[in-house]
Parts: sequence; C-alpha cells; structure tokens
Amino acid sequence: MKYFIKTFGCQQNSADSERIAAAFRARGFTKARSYQSANYVAVNTCMIRHSAENRVYGLVNNLALIKEAKRQKKEFYKIIVTGCMVGMAYRDKTGKYLARLREIMPAVDEFMPIEEVGFDNQPIRTDKKSALVPISNGCNNFCTYCVVPFTRGREVSRALEDIIPECRNLKEKGYEEVILLGQNVNSYGADLVQQKKVGRNIKPVYVKHLGRFRLPTLFPYLLEEVAKLGFRKVDFVSSNPWDFSDELIEVVARHPNITRTLHLPVQSGDNNILKKMNRWYTHEEYLTLVTKIRDKIPEAKFTTDIIVGFCGEMEDAYRNTVELCKKVGFEKAYIAMYSVRPFTAAGKVIPDDVPFAVKKKRWMELDTIVNKFEH
Repeated sequence: MKYFIKTFGCQQNSADSERIAAAFRARGFTKARSYQSANYVAVNTCMIRHSAENRVYGLVNNLALIKEAKRQKKEFYKIIVTGCMVGMAYRDKTGKYLARLREIMPAVDEFMPIEEVGFDNQPIRTDKKSALVPISNGCNNFCTYCVVPFTRGREVSRALEDIIPECRNLKEKGYEEVILLGQNVNSYGADLVQQKKVGRNIKPVYVKHLGRFRLPTLFPYLLEEVAKLGFRKVDFVSSNPWDFSDELIEVVARHPNITRTLHLPVQSGDNNILKKMNRWYTHEEYLTLVTKIRDKIPEAKFTTDIIVGFCGEMEDAYRNTVELCKKVGFEKAYIAMYSVRPFTAAGKVIPDDVPFAVKKKRWMELDTIVNKFEH
C-alpha cells in the first residue's frame, strides 16, 4: 500500500502531516509519488481563510475522478480528510458542519480528527537540517476573527519530558535548527501548571494578562533548555504581544542561537479595531514592547500578521495600521483580507461591512509598503 499526503496551511499543519506519514509508515506503507499512484490520500486541511476551504473542495473533487477510475479497474483508493476542517466538524455538537462536509465532498471515505494521530511514532521529516517540534495545540484566546479555538480546541501543552528528549534526539541526529510550534507559545505550560502536571520543580513565570499577573507559563524555561542543547538556531512560532514576558526577552537575549527574527502578530494598528478583534493590547503598547525587545536585543527584527478590512475598519483606522508598520519596520508581513469564519464571534455578530474592492486596495498598498514589492 502507498500513501500520499497533501498539506494546506501553517507549519503546525506541516508538523501534523509528518506525524500522519509516521502512522502510515508504522503500518508498512510507502510514500507514493503522486495522487494517482497512491492507495491512500490524506488531505490535511486549513480553515484560516475562506480561500483555503475552496482549495480543499477543488482538490477533493479532482481526487473523486481518480477514485472512480481506480474503482473501475478494481484498484483500492481511499480519500481521508483531516486537519482543521475536521477539527471544527467534530467540535460542532449539532453535527451540521460535518453533514455539510459530507454533502460537499461525498467521495471522502473518512473524516479523521488529527487528535487520532498521536506522538507514538517519530515524525517522518523530509528536511534533514530543520525540524518542526510542536509544543502545544489549540488556543484559549478567542480573537473574534479567529477560527483556531474551534478547529483545534482549547490549548493543550505537551509534557516537558516529551519535548526536551525529542529535541536532544534531533541534535544527536545532526539537525541544526528546531522550530518550536504552538498557536501561542508564550502561554506554553499554563495548563500543566494549573493541573499540577509539571513533573519537576520549576517556578513558572506569571505573565501580566488582562491587567493582572495570572497566566503561568513554562515557555522561558523550555526555550532556554532547548537553546542549551547547542543547535545552530532555535526558532519559535507564534507569540502573542500581550503575554511576551520580560523573562522571555531575557532568555532570548542570553542565547545567541535563539532567533533574532521574532514573529509578533499585530493584526491591526488601530485601537478600536484591536478591541473589536479581542486583542488585548493597544497600538502604543505594541510599539512599547518592540522598543523593549530592541533595547535588550539590538539586532532583533520582526515579522507579523495583519488583517485588512476587518469589520468597521474605516480609512483612518487603516492609516493607523500603516503608521505602525512604518514605525516598526517589519522584515515581512503576512497580510490577509478579512473573511468571515464560521462559529467566530465576528462572524456571528459583527457585520462584514468593508467592500472587497477596498480590502483589495488596502492589501496591495500595505504589501507594497511593508514587503517592498512592486505591483
């Protein structure tokens, strides 16, 4: 039997696909070169934008044609859909979203929650120098535009006793770089502390959260332990600006092998839009954090995520985002036009009132300003 995996979306999805490949290998399967030569095709989906959904539907429709041709030849062919779309379907207690997926993609044989693929087998990594290492899954923040809490659920941290030996093993195998992954790495371990599952005598860092020091995190400790293993580079994605602690800045500053290009999603530079997004910082506080980091790490550079055309974004609000981008001088910005996502607060109660043409214009202008592309 042969398998083929198609991955849509972020690095976390890529890491999940490496575990899916390991599960296939554990069953004695080998990797196919194409959809046509496979017996099992796993489609690892993304839902961050509506366009990502449409790409999945288009692919599965094409796979259905291959499946029918195989059926006529009496050849085995199974289509499996997993990832964020399935995560949302199984968290929708009404069953309506799963029914909708089955109606749109009738050729799919199995909708498999990614949680069914554990960490029992070593991931099949295609990159022999840089390794993706998930440290947590899910998110507790519920930004009003974001579908992640509904696709991946509440934040669950992996144990330190699993992550550090995995990284040590990677170093022994000759890997030069590790990338620690989580929807919000800054809050890594908060659930372990609260459930008293840390397993060792570590004093957690309490991050100022909603005006109070109430979010315990083990991430500065984990990051330092991994840095000490001697990798050429240690990276981490993604960080929320409101819980980027002073201790975390100190750890990065102490270890030159920790990345100096920090991904710090801002989403908007306008305070009213940030409130609507349920992002717990202001334009001014974001700039203060950037300054604080640069004071401790002069060579620090920043990348970011930005949404243009969010609900109620008037021209002056958009201009505040442009102003912030010019002040920070981002190395790169991943800019998206706002699209309504199912189950999100914005999708339910805030009108998507910015015309597509305006979103497109702002996207093109900001992309030119930040990423210095010619259009």
